Amino acid sequence: MTVPAQPEFGAALPITPSPATLDFLALRRSASPFELTGPAPDEGTLETLLRLAARVPDHGKLFPWRFVILEGEAKAAFAARLEALAAAQPDAAKALATLGKLKTPPLTVAVISTFTPGKIPEWEQRLSAGAVCMNLLIAAQAMGFGANWITDWYAYDPQATALLGLGEREEVAGYVHIGTAPTPPLERVRPDVAAITSRWSPA
Repeated sequence: MTVPAQPEFGAALPITPSPATLDFLALRRSASPFELTGPAPDEGTLETLLRLAARVPDHGKLFPWRFVILEGEAKAAFAARLEALAAAQPDAAKALATLGKLKTPPLTVAVISTFTPGKIPEWEQRLSAGAVCMNLLIAAQAMGFGANWITDWYAYDPQATALLGLGEREEVAGYVHIGTAPTPPLERVRPDVAAITSRWSPA
């Protein structure tokens, strides 16, 4: 699959209709992380995915996010250390079981949200990291991979985030699991958009 190269700074990027993109978004569905198997993106494909993921709105051009790649033996070792922390969770059995979402997929990308104090509100910087997660999810699926964006307890537990190497003012925006889905995921319940949509009018 051919992906355009990174445009030069200042290059004109025309806004053109993309029916294929609309078709993709209309049918997009996350795959269960418990079912993801190999193959996963190779090194070159992963580099492309991360480049595409980073093309998000970013007020102030702060790049308030970074990536941590989890794969192979290192991923297994990370999961094993989380298993030791699971016992301290309120529901230890459930905490241990949810680690299957991390252990099963062949590749996981942790998207780390970073906050830089200044004129750009923290909320906007965190939202930008969330947009990175969604871009990564969409890009992986557009390449034919199964993918899932989740957090779970180890995205919030201080010992777990320290294990991942998070610094001050950093949080896990999400773990994006990527692999191959052996069967097509089934459609899930979707919201009634009309019920959650209103038009503002002056009083």
